[in-house]
Amino acid sequence: MKILLWHVHGSWTNAFVRGGHEYLVPGPPRGIGLAGRDWPAAREVDLSEVSGVDADIAVLQRPEEVGLVPTGIPVVYLEHNTPKYPNQAHPLKDWPGTIVHVTHFNDLMWDCGTARTVVIEHGVVDPGPLYTGELPRAAVVVNEPVRRGRVVGTDLLPRFAEAAPLDVYGMKTEKLGEMGRGDHDLASLHRELALRRLYLHPVRWTSLGLSLIEAMHLGMPVVALACTEVVRAVPPEVGVVSTDVDELVRAVAELVADPALARQKGKQAREFALARYGLDAFLRSWDRLLTGVSG
Repeated sequence: MKILLWHVHGSWTNAFVRGGHEYLVPGPPRGIGLAGRDWPAAREVDLSEVSGVDADIAVLQRPEEVGLVPTGIPVVYLEHNTPKYPNQAHPLKDWPGTIVHVTHFNDLMWDCGTARTVVIEHGVVDPGPLYTGELPRAAVVVNEPVRRGRVVGTDLLPRFAEAAPLDVYGMKTEKLGEMGRGDHDLASLHRELALRRLYLHPVRWTSLGLSLIEAMHLGMPVVALACTEVVRAVPPEVGVVSTDVDELVRAVAELVADPALARQKGKQAREFALARYGLDAFLRSWDRLLTGVSG
């Protein structure tokens, strides 16, 4: 199958392009192309050269892409995000096609009207059980924490820093001062995370972060706010999930002080992540959907 796909969410695409198909990724001026990614099954294309003969189906991720798909190519729409509020109308509300949500929470909260919706949960490429936890520190991954502020829990970081030193990774984290560790390529990020004792997820309101799932694959225990999809993604044996920040601060302190407990919970985190968010199940779910839509 030839799949037309814009490069919008690099980490998600990194998993999707391993499904055994051919992936056509629009380059400038209608897209960013591969942007240096090593995706052997994907090739950069000029959108003006793509027709219904060249692609079997298109996976759209932004409303503006709807009008860019050449005539004759069936489409599905992938929604990565949570709405801003629970009764927000989706940009494609009442659309005659299929809207795919990446979490059940997002499907619950978006008002998609009469549009057909399905949920295909995240899958990630397994980085392997790299966890050592040798550094008594907590790792956080978030992009642009200063600009995004309360949404991603930036205001809570000083409270957690009282329990353990924090290392915050992601774009523009340098603005946080000494706890900011900057942006890293995926392999480097995984190595850095695996050295830390635990993964901290202080996010109030975003879709389920792939970095959280990747951290669990690494074998890291998790301390997280009980918001959006986290309550489904992080079971009790994996760490501590709560809306009580004081409880979470205590959990960070306990895991930092007890490496054996951290390793035990991290082992269970990896087992759970492989079962719930493994790559094979993710790709099979997408194959079923795309085959059904493309006919």
